[in-house]
Amino acid sequence: MDTKDIKLLKAIQEDATLSVNELAKKINLSSSSCWRRIQALEESGVISAKVTLLDQKKLGLDLTVYSAIRTHEHTSKWFKGFHSMVSNNPNIMEVHRLSGDTDYLIRAIVPDMYSYDELYKEMISKVDLYDVSSSFSMETIKYTTSLPIK
Repeated sequence: MDTKDIKLLKAIQEDATLSVNELAKKINLSSSSCWRRIQALEESGVISAKVTLLDQKKLGLDLTVYSAIRTHEHTSKWFKGFHSMVSNNPNIMEVHRLSGDTDYLIRAIVPDMYSYDELYKEMISKVDLYDVSSSFSMETIKYTTSLPIK
């Protein structure tokens, strides 16, 4: 990737609705050159998706929950069940396997505490979990989907 690709990626991260012509003008390229670069970045997997970001609060999804998960099982069978459970729940937005005392960290978005309790009960009924410790976001200080590319 060169500096033009970096500028192109930054512009797309800021506003994915820009047309090829608008992007080309913004980074000082011809439209055809800009289009070819976008195609190459998509084919190489650097651009993996184009999505529309929604406002969770305006959709009534007022509660963001971070759940630290600990398990005594570390078998492939257990992981398949865990993977299936988190993958099939639309309220679970992210899952990370961690180092340290916590095995997994889940970020979920739900309308309210009752909905979180339903999510919690679903998780513990489908997968053997040793400990689930959840914290609730009081305020979002920073949220971005833009990657720090240089």
